[in-house]
Amino acid sequence: MRSAIRKRLIELFTASSEDFVSSQQICDELGCSRTAVWKHMEDLRKEGYEVEAVRRKGYRLLRKPDKISEDEILFGLETESFGRHIYFQKEVASTQLIAHDLVNEGAPHGTIVVSDHQTNGKGRLQRTWHSPHGTGVWMSLILRPEIPLHKAPQMTLLASVAIAEAIAQQTGLSPSIKWPNDILLNGKKVVGILTELKAEADQVHAVIIGPGINVNQTADDFPEELKDVATSLRMELNEKVDRAALIQQIMSTFEKRYDDYMKQGFAPIKQLWESFAMTIGQHIVARTVNGQYTGKALGINEEGVLLLETEDGIQKIYSADIEIKST
Repeated sequence: MRSAIRKRLIELFTASSEDFVSSQQICDELGCSRTAVWKHMEDLRKEGYEVEAVRRKGYRLLRKPDKISEDEILFGLETESFGRHIYFQKEVASTQLIAHDLVNEGAPHGTIVVSDHQTNGKGRLQRTWHSPHGTGVWMSLILRPEIPLHKAPQMTLLASVAIAEAIAQQTGLSPSIKWPNDILLNGKKVVGILTELKAEADQVHAVIIGPGINVNQTADDFPEELKDVATSLRMELNEKVDRAALIQQIMSTFEKRYDDYMKQGFAPIKQLWESFAMTIGQHIVARTVNGQYTGKALGINEEGVLLLETEDGIQKIYSADIEIKST
């Protein structure tokens, strides 16, 4: 009961934006007395919400606590399907593992798995992803695109574009993308994206996009081996970022870019990706399962494959660990 009342209260505050909500309106909406309204406000304050009360005006929500939950994400979410089904747990081994189970159970397109802490976060190439409690966005998004199997890697590039755009819109920062899907700020990694497939030889059942986003970490939150290569939005902004609002922005931007992709194909995503890319024109080392290649990154082709100009000609790089060579 209390959870339902809190949900309705936050809905009222969200709908009113920065305006006050009168005590009478709250009473009418909740079907309770003014004394009960005051008690509900005190409950919100105890949970970390900053509520302003002004006589003859009512109440206004000034600030939400830095926490993520199903309610926090849903309130103010402006999407049709992305983020509308949420599986949230405070602590998990990996959101990707849960997402795989949910795919098998028939979870709908746009479902997200979100956690406040991962004990065994997964990164690319079997690496772990440092996911400390209460600081980042640890999330997996389930997509069910009707595309041929060979186009599935384009989902990774689409994801990096959508998340880079969302970060720029939410924070005013200028992220860049290191092929294929690392997002950097001032040369340091702030987002890593793991993409996994559920597919058969001729059919994609689901694509699971797993971004790990460093949001409110300070330098002390990173282990020594990451301090020179990783950063967070908070460290770049010098202020904390509302993680639930960031998730909402990512869902909104991602849904728009996904719809563009399904209607227009990869061309608009390619153009956007290249606008964020820091790799193009750089001399890089590409370490693949078939060997190491060194050359100049020319861009990506119409399929999303990296084109590398080497001494032996143009190499197509489908999957690799990229290192930008210093000049």
